[in-house]
Amino acid sequence: MGARCVVLRFLKSPPNQNKTPEEILHHLQNIVDFGKHVMKQFFGENYVHHGEIIQLPLDFVRQLCLKIQPERPECRCDKDMDTLSGYAMCLPNLTRLQTFRFAEHRPILCIEIKPKCGFIPFSSHVSQEIKHKVCRYCMHQHLKVANGKWKRPSKYCPLDLFSGNKQRMHFALKSLLQEAQNNLKIFKNGELIYGCKDDQDCVSDWNELARHLKPFFFPSNGLVSGPHCTRTIVKELIHVITMALLSSTDTCRAGDMKTVPISQGRSYCEASAFNKELVRNGKHKLESSGLPRGCLLYKTLQAQMLDMLDIEGLYPLYSRVEQYLEEFPEERSTLQIDGPYNEAFYEKLLDLSLEDDGTVAFALTKVQQYRIAMTAKDCSIMIALSPCLQDECSEQRPVVLTSKSRFTFSVSVLDLDLKPYEGIPHQYKLDGEIVNYYLKNVQAKEDPVMSNLFKENEDCTLVLHKV
Repeated sequence: MGARCVVLRFLKSPPNQNKTPEEILHHLQNIVDFGKHVMKQFFGENYVHHGEIIQLPLDFVRQLCLKIQPERPECRCDKDMDTLSGYAMCLPNLTRLQTFRFAEHRPILCIEIKPKCGFIPFSSHVSQEIKHKVCRYCMHQHLKVANGKWKRPSKYCPLDLFSGNKQRMHFALKSLLQEAQNNLKIFKNGELIYGCKDDQDCVSDWNELARHLKPFFFPSNGLVSGPHCTRTIVKELIHVITMALLSSTDTCRAGDMKTVPISQGRSYCEASAFNKELVRNGKHKLESSGLPRGCLLYKTLQAQMLDMLDIEGLYPLYSRVEQYLEEFPEERSTLQIDGPYNEAFYEKLLDLSLEDDGTVAFALTKVQQYRIAMTAKDCSIMIALSPCLQDECSEQRPVVLTSKSRFTFSVSVLDLDLKPYEGIPHQYKLDGEIVNYYLKNVQAKEDPVMSNLFKENEDCTLVLHKV
């Protein structure tokens, strides 16, 4: 059996804010426990890789730090890597297949997608009607472009990807490939070949991508080169990603937990380029086929929907908890705000009641659910693919077919660190900034004809199919 391919993760902190080795060990243990006891319950055993804590020789850690420092993106260099404790997290390399070691010696293609929030707020606490019509991601795009984060807005809309409708999903993935930003990366044998290394340094040449992908999708090299070849290869890639995202390879304890009926929230976003095109063409139906219950997108969406009150309804409850902590600061550990993230913590998350009895306990449960939801909204999905011959494929191994190839694959989720309790005021403020900017600078300048078309089509029929 070949050598194990792992990733080492070290804690980072702002300069002059170094923690003691004991604090670092506690912090890392919290991360592991949260993945193991909480997120694994939502996503399933096969999708979550929580890792383990190891202790390394300090000399090795310092040498490693010196070696990787020049490779770190400039935007990440505001924090220093911990070189004093020797503690690190040991994780599997998710750019490699996580299910079947037999394919390790073959070329591996990995697609990393950060899907973002896949639903429109359904909370009655929402104060601006636009939030019931346009998703957070599409609104935020305009503010990010205005602030210089990106050069142009992406046509990607998370609601299209989470719709389960293959046409909408294909459009969403094509939009990600056209404008990857930090929502899509592609690796070949562990090396980045497409996407952004940091906020600005992007590799997004489709022809170059096709050159990398051609041996995977057309191994016999029988396809002519040129724009037609590039489009065909990209189309095959999108098909493979879609099928992997809709696959079901795991079960989880929280799989049957319905935070909200799928039909309750609006299943499309008015700002989606796909939706706008339908409206322009006079189409009155936007299909949302629904996601298979066992697939990772479905589980991600269910975890995201723990944000049942929206930040506008959540913020007063956060203030209630804060007021209590100001009066009784010693209760912070009892409330498990900073852990331990154990079975008891997870069990409290399953209380989906929205009847506020005025207690700190109710407020705390909603705050913790919101933190889980925000974690799920910012997670990444890794799809690792490896070519497999027909006689190597069996019913026990998930396989996706293309016109000329077949792949065995694994799907994993990462970036599952619990969002900080202290970040809630920032989220409240940012939400207001995003909405106000959109109302003032985008919606006010929308084509009046488009607005009229939306009004004509307000009685859209949503077609929801049972899975």
